[in-house]
Amino acid sequence: MPSGVRRRTSGLRREEIASLALISTDYYCRMEQQRGPQPSVEVVASLAKALRLSLDERDHLYRLAGHNAPARSPGTDQVSAAMMRIIDRLKDTPAQVMSALGETLVQTPPARALLGDETRYEGHARSVVYRWFTDDASRNVYPTEDHPKIERSFVAGARVAFVRDGASSRAAEVIKALLECSPEFAVLWEQHDVDTPHELEKRLVHPQLGVLDLQCQVLHDVTHLHTLLVFTAEVGSVSHTKLTALCAEPDAYSREALVPDDR
Repeated sequence: MPSGVRRRTSGLRREEIASLALISTDYYCRMEQQRGPQPSVEVVASLAKALRLSLDERDHLYRLAGHNAPARSPGTDQVSAAMMRIIDRLKDTPAQVMSALGETLVQTPPARALLGDETRYEGHARSVVYRWFTDDASRNVYPTEDHPKIERSFVAGARVAFVRDGASSRAAEVIKALLECSPEFAVLWEQHDVDTPHELEKRLVHPQLGVLDLQCQVLHDVTHLHTLLVFTAEVGSVSHTKLTALCAEPDAYSREALVPDDR
């Protein structure tokens, strides 16, 4: 705002808010006094931008004006500072941050040993659902008998992302590519399943350690739409012994450096 006369109180004047929101001062005053018609979505969006509202404040303003709050699109692969601080404290635990489209953004060393380096992919292959239907090797992480359940969950998650982010989103690009190259995906897509159960129990296959029965705890970043996955095992179980060995020497148990054996 250009400098003006000295202010007796802090904050913006009504005419300044109206100017920033590209509406008339009279219209803003009538809204403030509840004398005007319901403001349009465009006006509410302009006010939220002018006032530099947080996402929660913006959503509240939309609801006060009688509108549904807009969907929160991921928009960025930048992991929040708060989430990175958590990851830094989990360096001896399998943990990773994933985007809403199933792209792995950050992994701890034990997570790379357990699941492989999922951050190395580019293009559509960054998405776990794309790799599942285009790269058979990506399925080796899970027991064969669990594949039907897992792929249905992946497709349902992709549909939720598509509906939330729209036809011009990265989710839409991945889905279009899969529909063109994977008949298996196309069949599941036509089922319109949106049930994405949060599975706390997971079975993972490691080429040296075999099957591990793990618990997967999930922490959501509601601003960036990222999720933090943390893998643990029941204390005293065989899987806990295996996971402890992997976490102690992640380089020795790297999936990329191992060949399946009889252990």
